[in-house]
Amino acid sequence: MEKVPMTAAGHEALIEEIKHLKTVERPRIIRAIQEARAHGDLSENAEYHAAKEQQGYTEARVAELEDKLSRAEVIDVSKLSGDSVKFGATVTLVDEDTDEESVYQIVGELEADVKAGRISITSPIARALIGKSVGDSVEVNTPGGGKSYEILAVSYS
Repeated sequence: MEKVPMTAAGHEALIEEIKHLKTVERPRIIRAIQEARAHGDLSENAEYHAAKEQQGYTEARVAELEDKLSRAEVIDVSKLSGDSVKFGATVTLVDEDTDEESVYQIVGELEADVKAGRISITSPIARALIGKSVGDSVEVNTPGGGKSYEILAVSYS
């Protein structure tokens, strides 16, 4: 059984999402199914079919999240240190072509959110950064072509 690495914050967010799905979404969907059933003929009842589809999606999501939670390897980033990039690191990069600075934290797949500055450990940029240190240049193959970055800072917090 493969472990799923995640930060403590990501683990907590997973627990909260499961709690929300079970305590808010499930009851709402059950009410929607009951209301649709009250309308009579289910074979041509679009609301019933939509609610059942939503129920299937919600139950699948709960099962997926519970599976990931059971295999979670929670890594406390605040206890990590060092100069090289590893899981949980917050890395400041500068694009060598445009001089544009970016800051990313390397996190587990489920908690990745590029807009919030969190990239997945499995992303091309994170894979290129792992093991590198401040001052190193890295080449990243992206869908838009190759990019060169220089690592300006590495921190764990």
